[in-house]
Amino acid sequence: MAIEVNNESGLDIDERAILDIARYALGRMRIHPLSELSVIAVDVAAMEQLHLQWMELSGPTDVMSFPMDELRPPSREEEEPVQGLLGDVVLCPEVARLQGEQAPTHHSMDAELQLLTVHGVLHLLGYDHEEPVEKAEMFGLQKAIVDGWRDERGLPGPSPAPTTT
Repeated sequence: MAIEVNNESGLDIDERAILDIARYALGRMRIHPLSELSVIAVDVAAMEQLHLQWMELSGPTDVMSFPMDELRPPSREEEEPVQGLLGDVVLCPEVARLQGEQAPTHHSMDAELQLLTVHGVLHLLGYDHEEPVEKAEMFGLQKAIVDGWRDERGLPGPSPAPTTT
């Protein structure tokens, strides 16, 4: 996978973990190994501007996804994945920090950014959470990916509770 992580947020984040969990998520979803993904961390002002421009909503948000080739995971085990440009996942570490602090599990900004990276990747792959059935599917998959990644690395504790973005 060609995954690029750019930190333009001004905060110190675990870029390696973001790269690693994005790679893990794409592997679990059986995305073509030559597909490309960009993950960008931005400050509150930049995220607020993107949120207003693309969603017509004021205030910053935690994660936004901008799909390119609208790739989807293969629907059957024998189906070959298609190569392409997944698009961009934009993260806001400051919002992630606040969400982690306010969550019942009181987890770190980096743990929240890992969850949000998976959330953003799933959006790029066509998953959504507008309807209850979609939400259950997406958040279940998100939890399975984050927990699987954490288990493989021997990281303590369960994944943070799913984001409601």
